[in-house]
Amino acid sequence: MSSFALDRLLRPKSIAVVGASPEPGSVSGLLLANLQRFGYAGQLHLVSRSRDEVNGIRCFKSIDELPEGVDVAVLVVPQVAVADSVAACGRRGVGAAVVFASGFAEMGDEGRSAQEAMAAIARRHGVAVLGPNCLGFINFADAVPLTFEPVQPAPVRSGPRIGIVAQSGAMNGNLRQAFLGRGLGVSFSISTGNEAVLGAEDFLSALVEAPDVDAFAVFVEMLRKPAEFLRVARRARELGKPVVLMHPGRSQRAREAAKSHTGALAGDHQVMRTLVEREGVVVVDSMDEMFDVTAILARYPQPVTEGGAAVASNSGALRGLALDFCEDIGLQLADFQPATMQALSQILPDFMAPDNPLDLTAIGMQKPEIFGLSAQAILDDPGVGSLIMPLMGGSPAQQVAKADSLLPVMQASRKPVCFVIMGDSGPLGSEFLERVHASGMPFLRSPDRAMRAMAHVHRYGRLHAEAAERSGAQAGLRRDDLQPGPLAEFKGKQWLRELGISTPKGGLARTPAEAEALAREIGYPVVLKAQADTLMHKSDVGGVAVNLRDAQALGDAWQRIQSSVARHCPDIALDGMLVEAMSSPGLELVVGGRRDPNWGVVTLVGLGGIWIEALHDVRLLPPDLTEAQILRELQRLKGAKLLSGLRGAPPVDVAAVAAVVRRLSALMLANPGIAEIDINPLIALPAGQGIVALDALFVMDAEPAP
Repeated sequence: MSSFALDRLLRPKSIAVVGASPEPGSVSGLLLANLQRFGYAGQLHLVSRSRDEVNGIRCFKSIDELPEGVDVAVLVVPQVAVADSVAACGRRGVGAAVVFASGFAEMGDEGRSAQEAMAAIARRHGVAVLGPNCLGFINFADAVPLTFEPVQPAPVRSGPRIGIVAQSGAMNGNLRQAFLGRGLGVSFSISTGNEAVLGAEDFLSALVEAPDVDAFAVFVEMLRKPAEFLRVARRARELGKPVVLMHPGRSQRAREAAKSHTGALAGDHQVMRTLVEREGVVVVDSMDEMFDVTAILARYPQPVTEGGAAVASNSGALRGLALDFCEDIGLQLADFQPATMQALSQILPDFMAPDNPLDLTAIGMQKPEIFGLSAQAILDDPGVGSLIMPLMGGSPAQQVAKADSLLPVMQASRKPVCFVIMGDSGPLGSEFLERVHASGMPFLRSPDRAMRAMAHVHRYGRLHAEAAERSGAQAGLRRDDLQPGPLAEFKGKQWLRELGISTPKGGLARTPAEAEALAREIGYPVVLKAQADTLMHKSDVGGVAVNLRDAQALGDAWQRIQSSVARHCPDIALDGMLVEAMSSPGLELVVGGRRDPNWGVVTLVGLGGIWIEALHDVRLLPPDLTEAQILRELQRLKGAKLLSGLRGAPPVDVAAVAAVVRRLSALMLANPGIAEIDINPLIALPAGQGIVALDALFVMDAEPAP
């Protein structure tokens, strides 16, 4: 749908309610009450077959009698009448339709067919349909509440305005109420429902340039147009408009069992997360994080690219808790600079040594100005990127004193801050709450939630910095010999050698005599592996023999492998067997790539060999990282200490590993027909000695991506 059609839907100058009813508790009655309460200023038309007027407004008998060119029709009709109503809207030049009715794709195959038929009609007539099975939307900015959920106009506020887009009506209301309850501005609140025609991506696209939207909160269970979502996310990043996304589905099973380690580890949800984060989207895992992170980023959209977090509290016990918790969640704490230490020393009692987290002691009970002075000294430190102030509130008068001291400093800060009064749901004074609410400052009751949210805020800054650093896709080797299906290891290794990736010395033998000649040439001990395009997991069928030290052992292994493969896979005809030298010892890693049919290419690096299935210690990466960025991702592995040498082992050649990841990414980007690559294990040799790919699996797509 065009941007013009979406604008007619979201900012209509004329509305038709089809199926109008005066009953206060009916869907139509609730919708009309909302429009009246908001004081909708545009033209309002009503359609009812059985009534001449509703609430004093004349009713047309059908959509065909409406004035031509109404911007949006709200269809308060049963499921069976939706398709005909959409067609009538198209004939009358109605720009858009909101469909509340359920009974479509959420009900199974029959409902899905009805939804597809309705969507086809809408597209044929150019009608922008929101829904079906949705709660509609609220445009607070222009006073347009096209929903039957009873809502009140939001007070006009200064400060940031949030656009909410959620497939779920309940989650849409949940987010809206949470943000409004915190005193945040909400400009749009959109429930997209089944998304028969318009999806979340379309609404983000329509609003990303809007001057009355400063940040987005998005709740989706499926992104149907990944490429469009990534484009909009990139534009939001360029405009400095944070996008906070919650996308359930981390634990769901993959669509089908993957054929390689890379495919198994790079699940759909993780692929999505990797690529949306590449564009600066903050992905959260809980509703609490959604509320808190959006509240902070909406107020402080400037990415934190330098400095760690600071925590200051009037509870000494919180210091130890904060140290532990920040380490657990990956929130780096700042080291105060000498000037900051000196400034704090002049504010704090003599017996306190300034440090981060900072113990403000109980002196604030007598001198509440200490809170604002300490906050200012900390925020002035160039090594501090954010500040969290978790305090015990005290009496209502003490609460107000803390607010009067802190809030002016926080409101003037360009660095993210979060004000916390501990005590969970313990009561707070009304005067204090009015001050905090009016300030627009992020305010929480839990230090844990504040620190977790601030970790996401710092991650947002890191994502922006990494996006600016990316150098784009590297030119890759273009291949014209791609055939659907997997590729035998010996063929895949030839590709690797053409990319400059080392493999063991050896070659393909078609007879025992050829195998013996190759073994003599490269030197014993050797490895023997059965080879066929469709033989993807050789070890599982007895197709591998290692550490063969002489011709007798080689000959015995040949016969043993042939018999085992024939027994397990009688339909497979072997191309021969790969004879290779045993590799020098090193750290076993896995490197791979996967082309998700919806999201595109991701690459993977992590601990390989026998550890991959036990530990799943891998990093999933976008395909256009620089080698410097890949090196940083390697250091984020749980087993990163193994890379730098452990218990006397030498450091491994991480630069060579990063080069392999970069070259495989370039290969996949240059060849849409490559579906998966899996190198496991990749032996990382001591620093300066490179790598060796011991096994390689390439899988081609039967229908290459465009």
